[in-house]
Amino acid sequence: MNYYDKHADTYINSTVSVDMSSQYSLFLPYLPKGASILDAGCGSGRDSLHFLEQGYKVEAFDNSSAMVEHARALTGLAVRKLSFAELDYDSTFDGIWACASLLHVPRVELGFVFGLLHRALKPQGLLYCSFKDRSEDFTNEGRLFTCFTEQGFQEFLTELSLFGLVQLSHSADVRQGRGNERWLNILLARK
Repeated sequence: MNYYDKHADTYINSTVSVDMSSQYSLFLPYLPKGASILDAGCGSGRDSLHFLEQGYKVEAFDNSSAMVEHARALTGLAVRKLSFAELDYDSTFDGIWACASLLHVPRVELGFVFGLLHRALKPQGLLYCSFKDRSEDFTNEGRLFTCFTEQGFQEFLTELSLFGLVQLSHSADVRQGRGNERWLNILLARK
């Protein structure tokens, strides 16, 4: 069973009220007013709700049935149950928000998935993504975590050649008791 289905209540309670304003500030100022955003791996729907409240057009998906159900209830959106590998959008979005979600895509599939994200964006569209700032991938409670250091991500990006780097920053985890966990926050522009 999917970790996020099995632990939905615990996960939602630990993330739904987290202050993400510093991450939003890395993404939203670059988008036009009323832009279309895909919340990719939307979890509880927390970020989708924020984007809706700011006047953006939002679509969302998640691969966990429990998260899809919660996000639908929270946002009123027709949240889709999809994996990253099933993305079927074509030149649809001004921005894609993939906050702490792409890290669950196995490394061997990451290039393919970034290709689907590229296709889903309009020309010059933006992709925000975040990864744990570690040199080694790991698993925890059945979840795979694909990780990057800054240098490792730069190498991946160069090899991929689909996106230009707008900015990359480091931050601490904003969840309670997780401040020692470091994250890479990455904003990319579709080439």
